[in-house]
This record gives sequence, C-alpha cells and structure tokens, in this order.
Amino acid sequence: MEHPTRDKQAIQHLYNTILPALAEHIHQSIMPVLPLFDNFGLERVIDTWTKDPASDADTEVSVENGNVQQLGLKLRLEGFQKPGIETFDLAKDVIFKLEYTSYTVGPDKNNSWLEKPYLQRWEKPEYEEVASRWSEELIDDLTQRLEKLT
Repeated sequence: MEHPTRDKQAIQHLYNTILPALAEHIHQSIMPVLPLFDNFGLERVIDTWTKDPASDADTEVSVENGNVQQLGLKLRLEGFQKPGIETFDLAKDVIFKLEYTSYTVGPDKNNSWLEKPYLQRWEKPEYEEVASRWSEELIDDLTQRLEKLT
C-alpha cells in the first residue's frame, strides 16, 4: 500500500481535524489547574520558519507547499493566583514533528510520545494518552515553579 507523504492535504488534516480534537482532550485534562490562573489560552500554531533541510532554499515554508516541519498546540496560563506567592505565567507546547511519511507527537522536538502515519485516524485512547501525559508534565512544571517560589 502506498503511504501518504507529508503534503498540503496531510498537513491540513492535522491542523483542521486532529489538533482541535486533541485541544479538546487537553482542555478537559487541565480543567483542575485552570482556576489557579487568571487567564488561559490554548491555540494552534504552525511553524512556517523552520526550513526543510532537504528542500530548495528558495521554497517558502507553507501549508500550500506541503513542507511545514512542525505544528502543534501552545498553552498559556497567565497570572497564577495564590496569596503570598508572586504571580507567574506558564507556557507549554505539544509539537507535531512532520517527517516525510509519518509524524511524531511530543512535548518538544526531542521527545516523542506517539508516531503516526499521515491520514491515519486517531483512536480515542491515543488522544487521551497524549492529553494525560501532557497534563502530568504541566502539573510537574507547576509544582517545580511553586517549590522554587516557596
């Protein structure tokens, strides 16, 4: 069977279908943390500045050209609220690193929790696993910040 490769259709599928569904799962899994902060934002991001080392230097990085290397979700938690503790913000990403015939999902470029071929559907347990690992890391980040401040 011919494997789909990274192209405009594969990238749009991730951006328009997979990311919003994953964002929904992440939102659910971080609900307990949200009241600790004034404000939060969870948004989709596309990296259009990292060039594909294999491609022509003049080719613009874009969804249209099917050569985006990374996309993902960015969470911002703003204004941690607790009496006696200086307010702070937290940010955390989920990165989809787009290889030629598959992509990996993880908290940064070097760690991957999941690898999938393009256009393969995600099953519910996959969304849940990524969301829960991600929210565990977020809570670890938060705990470390608080330990430093107290």
